[in-house]
Amino acid sequence: MNLRTRVASAAARTVQRTGFEVTRDRFKHRFVHALGQHGVHTVLDVGANAGQFGQALRRAGFTGRIVSVEPLAEAHATLAARAARDPAWSVERAAVSEQAGSLVVNVSANSVSSSVLPILERSTAAAPQTGYVGTESVPATTVAELVERHALDPAATLLKIDVQGYELPVLRGAAATLDRFAAVRTEMSLVPLYAGQALLPEMIDFFAQHGFELWYVEPGWVEPGTRRLLQLDGVFFR
Repeated sequence: MNLRTRVASAAARTVQRTGFEVTRDRFKHRFVHALGQHGVHTVLDVGANAGQFGQALRRAGFTGRIVSVEPLAEAHATLAARAARDPAWSVERAAVSEQAGSLVVNVSANSVSSSVLPILERSTAAAPQTGYVGTESVPATTVAELVERHALDPAATLLKIDVQGYELPVLRGAAATLDRFAAVRTEMSLVPLYAGQALLPEMIDFFAQHGFELWYVEPGWVEPGTRRLLQLDGVFFR
């Protein structure tokens, strides 16, 4: 190790001891590390889209089981192809809600912004590609059903939710099992982007009532022009 590398390493260790984080790979060194600390070896990936979160987990060294659930046909097909070579990664096509049955999902041009809820002008003004271009009727299930069907142990499972404003119906469908989950990672909005969605303060209060503490947040979507933060991911542990 040359002098420059030794100095950089020593500086990094000093900064980390003060509580600041200097690594650019926060997903690996903060999030996946925290999962290990809390005994989480399974992830229930609700709103998986094309499998981006599962891929990020694997790149970060997570070797546990992943169950990914995605309602849209095209995104699910890509997700299934990506998971096919991974024996610890299973997929299911469904929307997740407060009760089983069927739902109509509004499909965005960019796919990832698709939602059961009507989209608001604040969203499409900030990013025109979030606008809806069609709908899909999809099967619906609940977190409780997924836990039973896939034989999950909530005490060792992270519930990850990325459903564009539809978080509370997903959580209400987890009522029978939510209080046993080790952790939840969910997208939360600071301003209304979808009609009827719960915003960050209500989400934090909901999790507190169910015994979860907010450990940290990861900034997400920033509004062009104003540079205001619109969405973030919150990570909660029991």
